[in-house]
Amino acid sequence: MINATDIRRGMILKMDDGLYQVFDFTHITPGKGRAFVQTKLRNLESGVIKDYRFRSSDRVEKAFLDSHEMQYMYNDGEFYYFMNNETFEQISLSREYLGDGIYYLKPDTIISMQFHEKRPLGVQLPASVELEVVETEPAVKNATVSNVTKPATTETGLVVQVPPFINSGETIKVNTETGEYISRA
Repeated sequence: MINATDIRRGMILKMDDGLYQVFDFTHITPGKGRAFVQTKLRNLESGVIKDYRFRSSDRVEKAFLDSHEMQYMYNDGEFYYFMNNETFEQISLSREYLGDGIYYLKPDTIISMQFHEKRPLGVQLPASVELEVVETEPAVKNATVSNVTKPATTETGLVVQVPPFINSGETIKVNTETGEYISRA
């Protein structure tokens, strides 16, 4: 159990027989009355976000998560298959569960997966991935780095804005949080 004042963004809390991730929080100390913590919590099962107010004296239960390194193996169109690098156990996650994360997954990519009571809760991608450009406009001769960009489609289907000197067949580095081009690989 932790004090409500110790709540931070990203924490997983156990409340009302469910798990909630802290999406946002604000510690408020009014001129009159007692301090409280206003939060936005996302239900990890339904995805619904709700506002919840904790008094500063409230205590909440923090869910403890296990984290395992997993290796992405392949997908069958709907499900994506991962293998635990320690136990060689395999699990599958749906396309909807992974969301836009599917565009950063190539076979043999190592990710970190959080579990609560052997149930997968979240996937943490590496900070950047290297992807091959499969389609883009031809490179412009004598192009230098500038704020001009062009769209490029990668091997995973992700469309990234790249500088004009990038050609099809080149490998680029992409930030997994923002989906932006970083550099050539």
